[in-house]
Amino acid sequence: MVKYCGYLVPDEWMYQRGVELGYPRPVTVEDKMDMLLLASRDLMTETGVYCYTKFRHVKTAKGTKFWCIAFASNDPSERLPTSSPSEERYKALKEVLQRKGPPGWYQAS
Repeated sequence: MVKYCGYLVPDEWMYQRGVELGYPRPVTVEDKMDMLLLASRDLMTETGVYCYTKFRHVKTAKGTKFWCIAFASNDPSERLPTSSPSEERYKALKEVLQRKGPPGWYQAS
């Protein structure tokens, strides 16, 4: 079972970020995926984590699915570290997402 260490990002939060960037509100499934990818790339670039993170779909222990900006994975094929990142790696993203603690571990969906 593949797991990722990262911050969860709700779809609606990403859609709102895309709208704030000037993109039209998504209508079709393709529009939604495009918006998620554009907004995530912008977010990861702005916070300086783009070069060493991946955008992955995960689920919580309760089964709720989210997008995750992942810093680590237990799957070597992901080419991510296998342990949680240092705070300096995730601090800027944590502040933009208004999170209190370090990134958590989540199962791939």
